[in-house]
Amino acid sequence: MAENENGTDRSEEATPERVRKSKEKGQVARSKELATASVLISAAFAFLFFGDRLAYELSVMMKRAFTFERAALFAPEQMWLHLSGSFTGLAVPMFTILLMLFVVSILGSSLLGGMLFSTKAMMPKWSRMSPAAGLKRMLGLQAWVELLKSILKVLVVVGMVWWILGVTFDHILQLSVTPLPGSVFEALDMISWMFTALCCSLLLIVAVDVPYQIYKHTEELKMTKQEVKDEFRNSEGKPEVKQRIRQLQYEASQRKMMGDVPDADVIVTNPTHYSVALKYEQNGDRAPYVVAKGVDFMALKIREVGRENEVPVMQSPPLCRAIYHTTEINAEVPEELFVAIAQVLAYIYQLEQFRKGQSGRPKALPDDLQIPEDFQYND
Repeated sequence: MAENENGTDRSEEATPERVRKSKEKGQVARSKELATASVLISAAFAFLFFGDRLAYELSVMMKRAFTFERAALFAPEQMWLHLSGSFTGLAVPMFTILLMLFVVSILGSSLLGGMLFSTKAMMPKWSRMSPAAGLKRMLGLQAWVELLKSILKVLVVVGMVWWILGVTFDHILQLSVTPLPGSVFEALDMISWMFTALCCSLLLIVAVDVPYQIYKHTEELKMTKQEVKDEFRNSEGKPEVKQRIRQLQYEASQRKMMGDVPDADVIVTNPTHYSVALKYEQNGDRAPYVVAKGVDFMALKIREVGRENEVPVMQSPPLCRAIYHTTEINAEVPEELFVAIAQVLAYIYQLEQFRKGQSGRPKALPDDLQIPEDFQYND
């Protein structure tokens, strides 16, 4: 289990914020063995594919370098042209191999951890210049791991060389009796395959190093319980700031709610505490829904705005309490209250018709509206 400098256990997995900050600092899992093996194996296969062309161009260059006219010895400009011409054919295979190695060196370094550019990683760290810190790194766990990897690399390479020599020993002896130039080309081909086998043997080191680097990076990013709490507190903000934000959001929602009160069809009240503003769209597909509700001062404010905009205000304490406790703003009222609300809306409609002189005075709204027992509140 990872520990920090004070010996506190880092038992918690790294949070996304911790991972993001580590990437900004250039701290990601990297494997030098993976990058080295990628370049060496690519170089081995490059020589296997382009080795014949490279050997041919080298032989042509040698022949051209040692074959020239006597007059060229006394003309320096001719010697320069002769030398530059000797390297012309060699440029193409060499450039191809070098370009391939350049690309592989970049990709190999980013296979683990991905592409990352960080200016913070390039900044000098004065703590690394401390002799005590240097001694700690020399005697620390990472130093022992690197030592074990070095020993393992030596053992793997020596073992591979021993195996290759055992397999090709008879063939190597036969080269001494093989006529030129066939023996030279055969020896070069054998060396190329030996080099490829040696480079591929490094994959054993990579198979050990990559999981270790991932594990090591994960352990380094682990956090203490206190660090997780502090990060959560910082990400959420200070309590007073959060309270202020909630207050502003509440005020904004209240302003929007009060702005919808003039569009309500009726305001149902409990004269002492509650007010609920309802809206019903006859040609819509919604049941009656709440556009505003409040208690105490807010209830008085809803009634005041309603009267200013000529919205009917009806007193029905049981219905008002039932709607207030069961329905949120902009939500449809429960189906169990449809009958009672329909009675209220019908009374409002008849009252409007009476005021317009289109019908007689409606009967008073009954006090005992049909409110199910589960929706009756006495607070």
